[in-house]
Formats: sequence, structure tokens, C-alpha cells
Amino acid sequence: MKIYSVYDPEFKPYGKVLEGYDTAGLIRAASAIPLPASGTAYEPSIPALEATDVYGLLQNNAYGGMPVEIGMCWGRNTRLNCLEYHRDSEVNIGEGDFILLLAKQSEIEGGVLDTSKVKAFRAPAGVPVEVYATTLHYAPCNAGKDGSFRVVVVLPRGTNFPAPAIAPLNEEDTWMTARNKWLLAHPDSDEARSGAHIGLSGENIDIAALL
Repeated sequence: MKIYSVYDPEFKPYGKVLEGYDTAGLIRAASAIPLPASGTAYEPSIPALEATDVYGLLQNNAYGGMPVEIGMCWGRNTRLNCLEYHRDSEVNIGEGDFILLLAKQSEIEGGVLDTSKVKAFRAPAGVPVEVYATTLHYAPCNAGKDGSFRVVVVLPRGTNFPAPAIAPLNEEDTWMTARNKWLLAHPDSDEARSGAHIGLSGENIDIAALL
């Protein structure tokens, strides 16, 4: 697997780099949050991050005035495990460089995506990266061997909170695992063992050897 840059033309179908944002204060706030003992952690809304100066710019400029939440995914990871999507874009901002494993919603066939469709992209520290709503993504990966990551996650407010209680109207409804979150799990993942829809076939990609 080749690791592209988010500045490479190969990234254009998946997202874009957002320019003009001063993220220094946001990164300082994110850096103060301790790493988990192992694995990864995720919180959709973190008050210390939402109190930073860039919050209003992300809400009013990046999201056109829509209410947003600023949370974080952080820890240590080199594996794919799952892919998810939302009905809107997500903005990621890393304390350090990080790697995203991405695919396209249009590549899902019969409720399953072949992981050979997945591409890897490296994002530089402090740069806001928009991941389009049509892009499948999940927990970021370390960009360095034996490393860790802290990636700020900006989404419309309420995303990734508890899912609504619904009567499924179609197959896609059964993939919903949280509010505004639809998940495809690899059979080898903890999420699949917990009952998530098994929607990834092929290798459960691990980029550790590439770092």
C-alpha cells in the first residue's frame, strides 16, 4: 500500500485541505489531554477544545453557521478495523502528522466493501483536512513507528451521540451505530464481535510495516 499526501491529486475524490485557519490554540488544548493507556479513545464533544478561538471560525466558515461539536480521537493505531460515514463532512486536525485510511461510499456493493479499495493518506500537523460525507473513514493511524496520535474531530453537533431508536426501513438503517454514524466492520474487529454490521471483506489492513 502506498501512503499518499492529502496534497496529492489522489486525495481530491476524498476531501480537501482547508486554508486560512490558525489552529495553534486548538492544538495546545488537544496536547494537554493525556493519551489512553492503550488503544484509542474518542469523545465527540470536549469543552476545552470548544473553548478555543477557532471554534467560531470552524462553525461559521467551515460549516456555514451550522452548530458544530469539537471532539478528539487519540491514542495508538495502525489498523483499519472499520469504516464509517456521516451525512456531512468531517474536519480532522492533528496535533502531529497522522494517516487516514479511506474509501468511497460508491464502492460499497451489496452492503460490503472490499478493503482492496482502501487508500492511505498522510496529513500534516495542524492542518484542517475536510473528509467528504461520501468518504468512508474511521480512527486515524499513527504516522510514525511506535508513535501515537491526537486528531481533533469537528462534526455537526450531535454526531456520534447515542443513536435514535428507530424501526429499520431498509438495510442501511441496520448499519447505524450512533447518531449520524453508519458503520461497516471487519470480521476481525472488536466492533464486529460486539454486533456491528460486517461490511468489510478482504484484509484487515495494518500499516505498521510501512511506518
